[in-house]
Amino acid sequence: MPLVHFFETSFGRTYDRRIILARVEDEDGFEGWGECTCGEMPAYSEEWTDSCWETIEKILVPMVIGKEFEKATDVWWLMRKVRGNRMSKATLETAVWDLEAKKLNVPLWRHLGGVQKEIDCGVSIGIQDSVEQLLEKIQTEIDAGYKRIKIKIAPHWDYEVIKTVRETFGDILLTGDANSAYSLDDIELFKRMDKFDLMMFEQPLSHDDISDHAKLQKEIKTPICLDESICYPDDVRKVLEFEACKIINVKLGRVGGHAQARVIEKMCREAEIPIWCGGMLEAGIGRAHNIAMSTLAGFTLPGDVSASLRYWHEDIIEPEVKVSENGTIKAPENAGIGFEIKRDRIDNLTVKKSEIEANNM
Repeated sequence: MPLVHFFETSFGRTYDRRIILARVEDEDGFEGWGECTCGEMPAYSEEWTDSCWETIEKILVPMVIGKEFEKATDVWWLMRKVRGNRMSKATLETAVWDLEAKKLNVPLWRHLGGVQKEIDCGVSIGIQDSVEQLLEKIQTEIDAGYKRIKIKIAPHWDYEVIKTVRETFGDILLTGDANSAYSLDDIELFKRMDKFDLMMFEQPLSHDDISDHAKLQKEIKTPICLDESICYPDDVRKVLEFEACKIINVKLGRVGGHAQARVIEKMCREAEIPIWCGGMLEAGIGRAHNIAMSTLAGFTLPGDVSASLRYWHEDIIEPEVKVSENGTIKAPENAGIGFEIKRDRIDNLTVKKSEIEANNM
């Protein structure tokens, strides 16, 4: 699926997405859909499109297919022998949650324990070809009603860019996302950027680090938000112990699905650490799962869940995700993820397909 506009981070520039979808079906004919949120190369995480395909088809599906279990939360444990590969696991796990909610005839967000009928939305804007282009994009998103603007930053695109954005737009809710582009050698730079009163610096240091972030957080006033460093609930425990950040970003693929996301949400809520839902350039199915997760009580900050039209000329669900003029999305009331799947659209986009039945394993 080609993106409406390229998206650039410190990892590089993306023009289109190769997306893996999973459809699961039970013996009663109910179906559920999940989306793999990995990238086309192992940059954000160690998983990537081709590796996830092999992992799902050859390793994870045999662990799940044909098995009987009482509830969707059991799927994570069926796959527990596989180390890591959380995005691959989440692809199947989220699909089973959708199936279970449809079987119970309830919206997925309610089935997960969500309490917010409407969620606040922010946007993520990648590195642009010029500051002028960035300012134009920010203005467009502000006009569309989004409540928080996140801009990607990198060593060549940080202090002066943020300074210009602040001077242009005043006290908008503004975040800088570094995607691990800095080190402790940059402490003085982050101290200088404290004056811009950002909501947070997201993942400024190494993707697998906690201790250095704790050192940086002690030196700056701006809250640090951890993203890539949070893969398991135990990571949250360590973060709380070391006081490594003040905010946490939760992504379904990064943590392995809804069951693990709910554990993390509960831990953060009880520790009074605000959380929000991060985005991975999802198509409609992944976006719908993000909406459902974002209704949990602990998700108190605007997330990266935004309208379909920001990314796709035509999405794979209907109705497409829309954001109100007040910068919110209403949680759907239909069963499961709450959106219809455009099967014809998916079939037209499909370049590879594998159908696996339990009796053929």
